[in-house]
Amino acid sequence: QVQLVESGGGLVQPGGSLRLSCTASGFTFGTYGVTWYRQAPGKEREYVAGISSKGTSTDYADSVKGRFTISRDNVKNTVYLQMNSLKPEDTGVYFCRARQLQRDYWGQGTQVTVSS
Repeated sequence: QVQLVESGGGLVQPGGSLRLSCTASGFTFGTYGVTWYRQAPGKEREYVAGISSKGTSTDYADSVKGRFTISRDNVKNTVYLQMNSLKPEDTGVYFCRARQLQRDYWGQGTQVTVSS
C-alpha cells in the first residue's frame, strides 16, 4: 500500500524553527522526486521546495529561500524540511508529494502555525 505521511508540524512562535518529515512506504521512494507544498486558509496551495530523487538538486520558492532547507535520506525513505526564522505567513498545512513520470502521490498534510 502506497503511503506518504507527514509529521513534525505544530505551533511555534515567530522566529522559531520546525523540522517536517515526509516518510514513504509501498513504493521505491529513492527513484522519486519530492516536493513540499503548503496551503494557508482561504488560499491556493503553493510550492515551497523540491528535491531530486538522489538529493543532488534542490529548489526553493523565493518566499522561503535562505530560511528553509530540504533534504532526504533514501535509506529511511524520508524527506525533511527544516524551517528556520519562521514567520506568521508560513502558517498553513504542509503537504509532501512524490512524483515519477505518471506516478504521483500526496500525503495528508501536517499543520504548521506560526503565532505569538
